Amino acid sequence: MGGLLVVSGASLPADAARPGSWRWPVSAPLIVEPYDPPATRYGAGHRGVDLAAAVGSSVVAPADGVISFAGTVGDRPVLSVAHGSGLVSSYEPVAAVASVGTAVHAGETIGTIAAAPAHCSDGCLHFGVRRDGEYLSPVGFIDGIPRAVLLPIGGGWPRSAAR
Repeated sequence: MGGLLVVSGASLPADAARPGSWRWPVSAPLIVEPYDPPATRYGAGHRGVDLAAAVGSSVVAPADGVISFAGTVGDRPVLSVAHGSGLVSSYEPVAAVASVGTAVHAGETIGTIAAAPAHCSDGCLHFGVRRDGEYLSPVGFIDGIPRAVLLPIGGGWPRSAAR
């Protein structure tokens, strides 16, 4: 099957799919290219975030899961982790330290940044997330990042929220 593995969501923890429960896959994350969703399914966009990272840096699982792909896509090594509930995180260029089917836990090293052609001039990790094949911003899954709250023009909370 070429490195593909069907993973049953029943064997994965439900909280791994909860937004705001993940950790960054690299230490001291610095976003060098943000998520930019395409206007159409196959349109131009940036389907993930690029995080500054040096070759050889460790990449850790952001949440519990199972390695679902480890191989070459195009000209660089790619690693994917299935987290249950249709969620899959992906990383490139990353040399895997475990094989397809290996269960991983949040914070566990899953690979290292590889010396491979990248679209970042100074080296980076491309970190993407898909739910049922649809790309999402991985930032929304990271613990400790507050959600944006829109307030009415003129300031203050709406009366119904203040009660």
